[in-house]
This record gives sequence, structure tokens and C-alpha cells, in this order.
Amino acid sequence: MNANQEANGETRLAYILGVPLAANVVRQWPQMGEIVRTRTLIGSIEGNFAELTLEFGRRLRLGDVLVVEWTCNYGDGRLYRNVTIGELENGEAVRVTDYWGEPTDTPLWRVPLTDRLDMPGDGIWKDNDHLSHH
Repeated sequence: MNANQEANGETRLAYILGVPLAANVVRQWPQMGEIVRTRTLIGSIEGNFAELTLEFGRRLRLGDVLVVEWTCNYGDGRLYRNVTIGELENGEAVRVTDYWGEPTDTPLWRVPLTDRLDMPGDGIWKDNDHLSHH
């Protein structure tokens, strides 16, 4: 996908959500204090990450709200665990908020207080071998 073209008329975001994006969709990134407006501009931004691989792990639909847990790699081998919330109108996403973060190690002081979360690579939180170029 080039910087100004959506893949087959869809964006990666539409793949993650599993629904089409409204033409005037608004996408928010609270970590950076950014907002991007329109499906076209979302596709343009996504086109700047040619090496990105991603896969969703679980989608939950609550009426007109979607919550998606997904994983991506920007091409450097580091995995990011993400949650995207989509608000729908007439079956299309009109507002989307993304939260993401790179996994970190458990602080040593917390190890005796917690158990390890089983994260098989083909489960909800995919590993690099289970990500695709969407």
C-alpha cells in the first residue's frame, strides 16, 4: 500500500475492526495527543509503514461499540500490544480510539506477587510468526 492509497479500498484499521470505516471517520491517538480525520487520511498515514505486520486477537461487540485486542510489529521485531475502541453508526466506524504499548518486563519486586500470563503465539496476543501484512 503506498502513502496515498488504501489497500483494496480498505485500511488496516478496517481490517482490525472488521467493519468498514465511514468516509468522515475520526481516529484518536491519546498517547500523542493526535487526531486524524477521514478514511482517506487514515489510509495515507498507514501507507508510511510498509514493514508493519499485525493481527487481531479478539473482537468484542457491545451494541454499537467494538473493542479489539491486537498486536503489531513495525518491522523492527518489537511487538506492540494494542486495544482499539470503535464507535459505529449504520455498521460503519465513525470514531476510533487506539491505545498501544510495547510489552515490558515485570519489575523484580512484583515477581513474587504475580503469576505469568500464558501468551501462546497463536492466541489473543500474537507473536511475530502469526502477524500478517494487512
